Amino acid sequence: MPVHPEVLWAQRSSELDEKKNVLYLTVNLPDIKPETLEYTLTSTTLSFKAKSGNAEKGLEEKDYEFALNLFDEVVPEESQKNLTSRALALVLRKKEKKAEFWPRLTKEKVKNAFVKTDFSKWVDEDEQDGEGTAVDEDLDMGGMGGMGGMPGMGGMGGMPGMGGMPGMGGMPGMGGMGGMGGMGGMDFEQMMKSMGGAEGAGDLGEGFSGAADDPEDDSEDDGPPPLEAVETPKA
Repeated sequence: MPVHPEVLWAQRSSELDEKKNVLYLTVNLPDIKPETLEYTLTSTTLSFKAKSGNAEKGLEEKDYEFALNLFDEVVPEESQKNLTSRALALVLRKKEKKAEFWPRLTKEKVKNAFVKTDFSKWVDEDEQDGEGTAVDEDLDMGGMGGMGGMPGMGGMGGMPGMGGMPGMGGMPGMGGMGGMGGMGGMDFEQMMKSMGGAEGAGDLGEGFSGAADDPEDDSEDDGPPPLEAVETPKA
C-alpha cells in the first residue's frame, strides 16, 4: 500500500510582483527513483507518485503517493520543480496577485498529517517585505535536511573566501575547528603579533577584535578601578 511522504510548505504573497507570489513545496523524500516519478500539476490540483529506496543504504524500496486539491489557483506553466537525491522541490506560482496569504494549502479545511509548515522558508505575512524571491536559488535549496548538500560547508571544512586574514590563506581543513587542525603549521604567535594581538594570543576572539590592544578600553570586563591610598590622620 502506498505511503504518504512528508510535504513541507511555505508561501509568499504580493499584489504587485508575481515573482513574490508563490508557494514553496518540498516533497521530503530521499532517493526518489526518477524513472518512477509521476508528477502532475494543474491549476487546482497537485499529484505525486514515485518509488523510493536504496538497497545499498539499507533503505527498503517503497511506493509513495499523494494528491492535493489546492486552496486557490496556480499557474502550472510558470511553476518549477527540481529533483535531487534528497527531495523534490517545487515553486508554484499563484495565479491571483494579492497581499494576503492563503489561509491553508488545501481546498478542504482538514488537517493532513503529512503536510507540515516549512519553517526554514516561512515568514509571517506582515514581515515579508524585503524578503527576496529568487526561484532558481530556492529550488537549489529544496530538501536541505541539516544543510546537507552545500558544497564545501561540511563541518566548516574549506572556507576559500577568507584569504584576506593574515597567515590564514583560505583556512583549509578547519573541520569543526578541532584543535585548529589544518592551519598549515603556521607560527601562531607570529600571526597574532602581526595582527597586533600577541598579548591576547590565548584568545583568538581578542586577536580578531583588537580588544586586547586598546589601552583606553574602559569596558566592564576590565574589573573595578584600583583603590587609592588613603593617608591615616595623626592622633
